[in-house]
Amino acid sequence: MNEKLISKKKPAYPISNLLSNYLSEQGRNIKIPIFYDDLLRFQGAIEIFDAEGKDTLWISTYYAEHERDEIEYSLKQMYSILHSDGSDNIIPYLNIDSIDFCTFGNTKPFRVKVRNILNDNYIFLYVKKADASRIYGLELEHLLSPNHINFLVHKDTLIEEHILGIPGDTFIDNNLKSLTEQDKRALAKEFVKFNERCFVRLLADMRSYNYVIVITRDFDRVQYRIRAIDFDQQSYEGNPKVYKPQFLKENNAFVDMTSKVLAKESIEQYEKEERSLLAKRATSEHERLNDLLNCMKKDTISTPKKINQLKSGLFDLTGDVNFKKSKNMGQILDNALDFVTRNYVNENPYIIK
Repeated sequence: MNEKLISKKKPAYPISNLLSNYLSEQGRNIKIPIFYDDLLRFQGAIEIFDAEGKDTLWISTYYAEHERDEIEYSLKQMYSILHSDGSDNIIPYLNIDSIDFCTFGNTKPFRVKVRNILNDNYIFLYVKKADASRIYGLELEHLLSPNHINFLVHKDTLIEEHILGIPGDTFIDNNLKSLTEQDKRALAKEFVKFNERCFVRLLADMRSYNYVIVITRDFDRVQYRIRAIDFDQQSYEGNPKVYKPQFLKENNAFVDMTSKVLAKESIEQYEKEERSLLAKRATSEHERLNDLLNCMKKDTISTPKKINQLKSGLFDLTGDVNFKKSKNMGQILDNALDFVTRNYVNENPYIIK
């Protein structure tokens, strides 16, 4: 696939009043004690290298002494809001071990390591500039995938919880070749489902470094789940292929593996299963999802050229005239979800309505 089909630089879209009100209703829009711009006031930084001595493109920041205490206390409060009741009771037991800054990519996030000094357990939080596209992507992931997403927004600042897993590109380089045949089939099944999930919910640019592999050990086997970690390209691109990870060259190793270990009939079965699961989630979350889609329909999160290209491409794939009538990305996504709901829930005689 021609990489030029993926936009090199996607603009950040502001949060509309309607989206802000939705986030408030869902408990996502909460006053927080620190902003992204506050963290930009670091006095210096040190490059971070991995175990092999390669530049990670992250830098470890340090702040002036008169600001450090205030910044750390605010970050502890932010952790308390995200994971507890927002009170100061747990703050004495927390330590901010590091505040790292990413020099790569569009969002340039801060990564904050918060450690509990009582037991040495720690988690990472990410502080970013809020972008409407990413917020829609996070909320849709929460509603339509098997994964729950924890994040907060306040004005132009977004705080996300770290998503655990092995980065896809790292897994391909270090783990893929050593998998057993059974594990390859299990991972291939998950890749098919992930591929279909991204396509139906219009999450683009799932190159191997934009998702992680989550491994869970069961009684007599290993289970795999693929989780997106980058949501900037939610409902932005115009080419339908960009929404399918299988067409991105960075995922060729997974595509080749899948074609070798799964029969065509199995792939089609797993695609149908995922569409059915998506349709059921969309139905069960109908009220909240409808509120979110209403925000999207009245928002600007892409360009007219990309909107026209996508609705035309999806019409060619499905023959559903509703795509042709769509005027914005919100309507296109609504029609995509309506399409799978009509075909995989409403026409199923075993579904109790």
